[in-house]
Amino acid sequence: MRTPGMRTLRRLGHFTLAVFTPHVYVTYAVLWVLALEGSASLLAHRPWHPSPGTAVRAVSVVLTLLYLRMADEQKDLEYDRVHNPERPLVTGEIGRGELRGAMVVIAIALVALNVRLPAAALAVLVADLGYALLLVVLERRSRRVRDGLLVNLAITYPVQVLISVYVYLSAGGGAGLRAVLLLAIFVCVFLHFEFARKTAWAGPDGARLYSGVIGPQRSARTAAGFTAATALLTLALFRPWHAIGAGALAASAAYAPYVALAFPAAGLVLFTRRRVVAWPVPLAMGFVVCDYLALALQAGVR
Repeated sequence: MRTPGMRTLRRLGHFTLAVFTPHVYVTYAVLWVLALEGSASLLAHRPWHPSPGTAVRAVSVVLTLLYLRMADEQKDLEYDRVHNPERPLVTGEIGRGELRGAMVVIAIALVALNVRLPAAALAVLVADLGYALLLVVLERRSRRVRDGLLVNLAITYPVQVLISVYVYLSAGGGAGLRAVLLLAIFVCVFLHFEFARKTAWAGPDGARLYSGVIGPQRSARTAAGFTAATALLTLALFRPWHAIGAGALAASAAYAPYVALAFPAAGLVLFTRRRVVAWPVPLAMGFVVCDYLALALQAGVR
């Protein structure tokens, strides 16, 4: 006989598989942590390799992303009723109360996981969770925030920035301009993916596309511009030519982040030449994966 608690867990499991795609989010979270933690150590001239603290940060990022996904499902409910009627919250497969209860459990778990890490990192993480709740209320009350795509991006994107700040602080990163520039790299990588996946020559009525707001060409150039900014920031921070005398492996790893530029370059060519209807999402994802892997690799061997 299934108890109410077991039924709730089963529904939460189905919800997670439907809207969170664990293998995608887990891979993304692990690469994010490895790239940022490793880069912070490289800038501080500290040897780096993954540690138990790395695992804590990775699990924390996965849980935070799941928490944010749960919050997003609630604030996007009206939109999903029209455009994504198969979503679990729309179909009634899971209820708001169950999601809110799960969010409380996740928040408690995150505090317990990070209680031994620097207090500033935990404070940032808790602030991120609170800000996500504020966004649910803000979007419900403000049509401009809810429906204005660029305004919505500006208001909601800080939840992603705060995750990077949490990882950086919990890994012992210091303050200063280099910290800002390093975090900016991760901002640019994410914003490339964000703009690329919402850039198309045409889309269904009501689709939330940046190309529908600023035009397909400008949206594509914006996506490409973020990759150019990523490369310039990486070049300025890590100065790969300094690794030339450190051996073939270190030199190769130092230039690895620039190999990732092949993905957005291919996406831009395919899109602007109208070989595709929309910017290929696999190429946008490929840039994120390759860039983060390359950053982690150069930190591990330099």
